[in-house]
Amino acid sequence: MQDPYRVLNVPRQAGQAAIKAAYRELAKRLHPDRNPGDAGAEQRFKQVTQAYELLRDPAKRAQFDRGMIDADGKPQFGFGNFGFGRGAGTRPGAQAGARPGASAGGGDGLFEKIFGGAFGWGGPGGGPSVEELRGAAPDSGRARGVDRRHRVEVDFLLAARGGRQRLALGDRALDIDIPPGTEDGRVLRLKGQGAKGAPGGSPGDALVTIAVRPHRYFSLHGKDVHLELPISLSEAIQGAKVTVPTIDGPVRISVPPGSNSGRSLRLKGRGVAVPGEARGDQYVRLVVMLPEPPDAELAEYLRRWAEKHPYDPRADLEDL
Repeated sequence: MQDPYRVLNVPRQAGQAAIKAAYRELAKRLHPDRNPGDAGAEQRFKQVTQAYELLRDPAKRAQFDRGMIDADGKPQFGFGNFGFGRGAGTRPGAQAGARPGASAGGGDGLFEKIFGGAFGWGGPGGGPSVEELRGAAPDSGRARGVDRRHRVEVDFLLAARGGRQRLALGDRALDIDIPPGTEDGRVLRLKGQGAKGAPGGSPGDALVTIAVRPHRYFSLHGKDVHLELPISLSEAIQGAKVTVPTIDGPVRISVPPGSNSGRSLRLKGRGVAVPGEARGDQYVRLVVMLPEPPDAELAEYLRRWAEKHPYDPRADLEDL
């Protein structure tokens, strides 16, 4: 994959908020639902998502910035010749693509188990985490099973409303509960669903990272749902009753007369419902859309109207 910073078109020093905003904008524009049959857009959408998955994880991002992993999350050096630069080679006899510390026969080496977390392989995307190493330590024959990490993609509406999602756990499947208002990157812990422990030891847990697929129209900010609503020139000038989608289904709202693009309407209680908390709201941002193709009669009318009613909508910008 290309440099993730270039894929998302953000500087290397960009903060998480800027990275997330860039991803949302690109994902919204490139989403397959908006570009049916466009293989190029679909491939670009996958690249954008992969780049965001790397940069939104502080540990992986730090490893990439130091040259320890490449844009695909793969280690860039091996311990066999103590290479510490981007692209350093592996020791003689090691298998191509083997993880650092792995023996030539393919087994995990002790070096990796001890230093994997310290050099960037612990946790998501690589070798044993601190929790896994702790669970694997002998404890009078009652060692706890290691935690297992999984990733599951969920639909935006399921994440917003909450519901059940099937997760494949090796040779079995499990239906898990997705809490309402689940945001991208949230980790759910499933007690006892990890690896089995030693005789007499408890099993580990399953740590499930939730990847929320972007919606074509909705976006989520905390418990509030945001939506851009196109309206016609006539509806903007005269006002109108229009239908608006919400996460619970369509509702009718009133567009006030004289509404400009950018005006936001609040639908109280139409956001995410988290048990025990006040429900969020939905914010509808109006966007005035001119007819396509352009209407000659409308253009002529507005030309005559403008001659008699001159005004400057950018007057406030003159002081900048």
